[in-house]
Amino acid sequence: MSGADHHPPLSGLRALAHPLRLRLLSLLTGAPMSSAEAARELGESQANVSYHMRQLHAVGLLDLVEETSVRGGKAKRYRHMPDSGERLPVGSGADHRAVASVLADELVRRSRERLPGAAGDFTDAELTLAPESWQRVKALAAELGRVLHEEALPPGTAEAVRVSATVMLFPMVGRGEELKTPAPEDGAASRGGAR
Repeated sequence: MSGADHHPPLSGLRALAHPLRLRLLSLLTGAPMSSAEAARELGESQANVSYHMRQLHAVGLLDLVEETSVRGGKAKRYRHMPDSGERLPVGSGADHRAVASVLADELVRRSRERLPGAAGDFTDAELTLAPESWQRVKALAAELGRVLHEEALPPGTAEAVRVSATVMLFPMVGRGEELKTPAPEDGAASRGGAR
């Protein structure tokens, strides 16, 4: 048992606040893998990957899809399913800030691997929308998440394009307004980030 196994299990949204867990979710969207397979793909130790996969499985972000016999043991293959983010509770403000911080770092890491000269898309906004426009934007983001996950291919698929996509939408406190505890519906858009 590694020292990492002595940590208490994570709960909910906080499980996303780790760079390796985010990379595992992305990797396991395209194909189910065992911890050994995922470790080889990510260049990490199997013990470390196995620990983080167990954490993600415990909070419902990975589904066990296959068990096979390997050299007298069992290899468990897990997959990240598009709807798993719906299983997470909304989380606290601190949970969302922790996830946002890790997402920002992950975006910087991915940008180092951007294909030189390749066109991409970029949108960044802090603005005010009518409630019906906000609902439409959330629906479009959810659809984008579904398409990305449904169309994901296994790593190394010939002639496929490796892409990065990060979307984090959330309502903000109005300028000059006091911070209030958000209603559960307000945080629902943030669950899409787990997809």
